Amino acid sequence: MDETLATPGTTSEKPAKERFAKAIEEAKAGAQALGKEAQERADLYREKVTSQSGEWTAQAKEKATGYANEGKARASEAISGLGKLVSENAGLIDDKVGAKYGDYARSAAQSLQDVSARLDEKSLDDLADDAKEFVRQSPGLAIGMAAVGGFLIARLLRGSSD
Repeated sequence: MDETLATPGTTSEKPAKERFAKAIEEAKAGAQALGKEAQERADLYREKVTSQSGEWTAQAKEKATGYANEGKARASEAISGLGKLVSENAGLIDDKVGAKYGDYARSAAQSLQDVSARLDEKSLDDLADDAKEFVRQSPGLAIGMAAVGGFLIARLLRGSSD
């Protein structure tokens, strides 16, 4: 057998093992550096998303508040308009049905005007507090009103899609 051939444990095999071990160590160090860089980038993106989500949440709240205020104003206008309509027709009710019912109409019209004025004066937070208190005091009535409201909305939506 030729002694120039490398046999296990010879000196020519040691530099190859050392180079291989060095390459493994370099690969481990590179992987650790890449992992650290990936973690830093992930943290940076997480911070960016967190700051953006706060901004998006603020924008959504602002829009929702705007829509709620617009809805409150429209509801107040509608109630006020209904009160005016009832008030304007109170004389006709006097003539057709009787003065007693005309007085009921005038009283109802005044109540509607008062409700409209109170609605205009209250903030959204005050209205939310009033609604919570109403539900606490009359949960059955609140559930019934929600069911009727849901039914009416469903009918309106079904009617608009037909």
